[in-house]
Amino acid sequence: MEQNFARMIDHTLLKAEATKEQIEKLCAEAKQFNFASVCVNPTWVKHSSELLEGSDVLVCTVIGFPLGANTPAVKAFEVKDAIANGANEVDMVINIGALKDKNYDLVQADIAAVVEAAKGSALVKVIIEACLLTDEEKVKACELAVAAGADYVKTSTGFSTGGATAEDIALMRKTVGPDLGVKASGGVRSLEDMKKMVEAGATRIGASSGVAIMNGLIADSNY
Repeated sequence: MEQNFARMIDHTLLKAEATKEQIEKLCAEAKQFNFASVCVNPTWVKHSSELLEGSDVLVCTVIGFPLGANTPAVKAFEVKDAIANGANEVDMVINIGALKDKNYDLVQADIAAVVEAAKGSALVKVIIEACLLTDEEKVKACELAVAAGADYVKTSTGFSTGGATAEDIALMRKTVGPDLGVKASGGVRSLEDMKKMVEAGATRIGASSGVAIMNGLIADSNY
């Protein structure tokens, strides 16, 4: 179980003030615990890719982050640049304002531009920023992500008014069905938090507290 949990964690450092030393520590921890990936800002993708070469840890980066308000063309360029630098996965933020305006064609086209740019090279996770949405909007965002060909839906950037909740994960899982990935991100700080998200339907966890989660798992030998 310990190993399975580790392979669900995107070990994350997205703070603007992140330094090279901190990124190197992140990558070393990811290799130590064999996490699924490190999730870093685009400027750190190349260095992270070099540090993780030869390991099973992937490099994930963020696109249109954290507001989602870039144009589809800019997001697609970001994806191609990230892949060229070694990214294996991209977490893109939807156009949240367009969703609230019910401009669903734009939202789907925005996601589709990223999916197309990543095709054959990187897995795509779609951040819907659930804390800013009604339940109806969350459902619609997930439906648009499915229609655009995304691989995952993801709750949050971690930089808005709130992070993942088990209720949102359950709603997203119900909407996308059993085959699409669901990522809980933002506020998952402990083993107990992670268990709640997994039980609600999450298949990946974005957390800066991956080491604390794993240490909690090691201490909790009954699980």
